[in-house]
Amino acid sequence: MKHLYLHIPFCHRRCSYCDFNTYANMEDRVEAYVQALCDELAMLATEAPLASPASPEAAALRPTIFLGGGTPTMLSLEQLERVLQAASAIVPLDGAEVTSEANPGTVLGRDYLRGLRAIGVNRLSMGVQSLHDPTLRVLGRIHTAAEARQSYEDARAAGFDSVNLDFIFGLPGQDAAQWAATLEQIVAWGVEHLSLYSLILEESTPLYAQVTGGRVRVPDDDATGAMYEAAIERLHTAGYTQYEISNWALGAAPLAPIPGVPALVCHHNLAYWLNSDYLAAGAGAHGHVFPARYHDLLGVDDYIRAVRAGRRPVAETIALSEADLRAETMFMGLRLNAGVGEAHFAARCGLPLDAAYGEPLAELVDQGLVERSAGRVRLTGRGRMLGNRVFERFV
Repeated sequence: MKHLYLHIPFCHRRCSYCDFNTYANMEDRVEAYVQALCDELAMLATEAPLASPASPEAAALRPTIFLGGGTPTMLSLEQLERVLQAASAIVPLDGAEVTSEANPGTVLGRDYLRGLRAIGVNRLSMGVQSLHDPTLRVLGRIHTAAEARQSYEDARAAGFDSVNLDFIFGLPGQDAAQWAATLEQIVAWGVEHLSLYSLILEESTPLYAQVTGGRVRVPDDDATGAMYEAAIERLHTAGYTQYEISNWALGAAPLAPIPGVPALVCHHNLAYWLNSDYLAAGAGAHGHVFPARYHDLLGVDDYIRAVRAGRRPVAETIALSEADLRAETMFMGLRLNAGVGEAHFAARCGLPLDAAYGEPLAELVDQGLVERSAGRVRLTGRGRMLGNRVFERFV
């Protein structure tokens, strides 16, 4: 197996917009959770299935381990090292892209970051979200803009030469001028990879209740769309290549054999967009090994008890059909600016693209929503703004 996701569900405080499987005020469970995660990985190592046949595009990816959350940097270096050593039985660390998410409010300075680098983490993904302190407080973030900048500089000083920063636009009180100022600061930092997401109000979150209750206002769809377009324009001018709906990398040197995808891409996320198989471990973690996907038990205590009882902590397994495989390969791949390669589709799904979707593709081309050239299908500019309309044609 080339790709592995590990979920660390602990946070110092849940953000007001977050509906991920995360828990605050559970520091007393961390050690037991780490042991359970290592034990689950040992189970996976003995059961790990062979990956499905890969297309040349998928085969070009490095093996990957991704520590997500929650906040992986709440763990001690010793705990993270144990987790990575257990994971290495599935995805060897040598030659792998090993990413850890990091909250600027919990990164404990350069010594911790040097230690993180020393145990095998070679890529950081830092959740900055905003450089406007009042907005950070509304979001429930525990860091300031200055602390985010310091954490980024500390990561550089600690030897990380591959860093991603996450930002959100369409935030409460955000306007075009504030977002433009944020983009200028991002460009000045010179970070090589950026993930920019439009705010999604999830019904289960405090922010949703605040917005629907009229206590907090967010920009309307037109204003949010204008912020997205401003990001595309400003980052292009600064030398970034947008290779996916929400992701940019500095420079344009390609990752062969995928045109339009720069070398500084996140290989783990690209595996998702190519609909590759991947394993996952940890409370609430989702894995995908065709012909099934699964997710682990959500609750930390339930998860620990299941592993201690000597069983895989899987909460649900969902069978996938060949039609599911084809549809997911299309709508995941169309998120990429390069789109879906016909050779990739055939290798992943076992039949030519036109045999599966010739008629809807012809209609989408006629509607100006997708274009076809050089053996690839990609969204047009109009198709990007109407992505859901395109994706539903493959379901």
